[in-house]
Amino acid sequence: MDAESIKTDIRDYIATVTIDRPPVNAMNRQMFDEIQASFDALNNRPDVRVAIFTGAGKCFCAGADMKARSRSLDDGAQQPRHGAMWAHSRAAREAFHSILECSVPVIGAINGPALGGGLALVASCDMLIASERALIGLPEIDVGLLGGGRHTQRLFGVYKARKMMYTGERIGAQELYRRGIVEKVVPPERLMDEARAQAQVIADKSPLAIRLAKHAMNAIEFMDLRDGYRFEQNMTHELTGSDDAKEAARAFVEKRKPVFTGH
Repeated sequence: MDAESIKTDIRDYIATVTIDRPPVNAMNRQMFDEIQASFDALNNRPDVRVAIFTGAGKCFCAGADMKARSRSLDDGAQQPRHGAMWAHSRAAREAFHSILECSVPVIGAINGPALGGGLALVASCDMLIASERALIGLPEIDVGLLGGGRHTQRLFGVYKARKMMYTGERIGAQELYRRGIVEKVVPPERLMDEARAQAQVIADKSPLAIRLAKHAMNAIEFMDLRDGYRFEQNMTHELTGSDDAKEAARAFVEKRKPVFTGH
C-alpha cells in the first residue's frame, strides 16, 4: 500500500500511516493526493479497526513546501495553468477530510513539529499522543500565506487560535498536554509504543461499534444537544441488532472476553 511519500503498514488490525518525505515532510500536491488515497483505502478493510498517523524522522510535517513554492514564483518560472491554485486547494482540503472522515479512529502520534498544514493534519485526527519534541503552530503569517485557523479552533479556543494565526506562536508538547489537547507526552523513543498501546485498546472493541461511534462523533460535532443525542440514539438502535452487540452482552454476562466479527 506504499506510495512515494506516504507509507502504510497493517498489523493486528492496526494501520500505521507514516509521512516519509525527507527532510521535513513538507507538503506538495502529490502528498495531498497520497494522504487521501491512503486513508480512503482503509475505509472498507475488515483487517483495519484503528489507524496511527505519524511522521518519519524528527518532523511530523513542516507544512507547505516553501522551496518548491518559491521556485514556482520566480520571475522566469512557467505560469501555472488556469485553475491550478483551486485544484491544489481542493486537494489539501480533501487530504485533511480523508482523515477526519476515515471510517476508523485515527490516533495522531506527533513525533516533532506539526506546522501550518501539518497542524491541520493533527487537528483532523481523533486523539493525539505527543513526543517531547512535538510542537504545533501557524507560521503562515511569516511566509506570505494564510490558513489553518479553522483547524486550530478544533484544538484551542477562538482567542488562542487568533493569537496563533496573527503571531505565528508555536505551542510545545507540555502545554498541549496541560490544555488537554494531547493524551500523553512521552520520550521520542516511546511514542510509537504508546500509540500502539492505545490503538490496541480500540482494536479490541467491536469494529462495527467503533465505526458507528466514529460516524456519530463526526455527525454530532456541530449539532445542538437535542439533534445530536437523537442521532446517537439512532446509532444505538442500529447497533443493538448486530451480532457484535449480542456477543458483547453474552460476554459481559459470562465474564469473558468477547469475540467480535464486525457483523
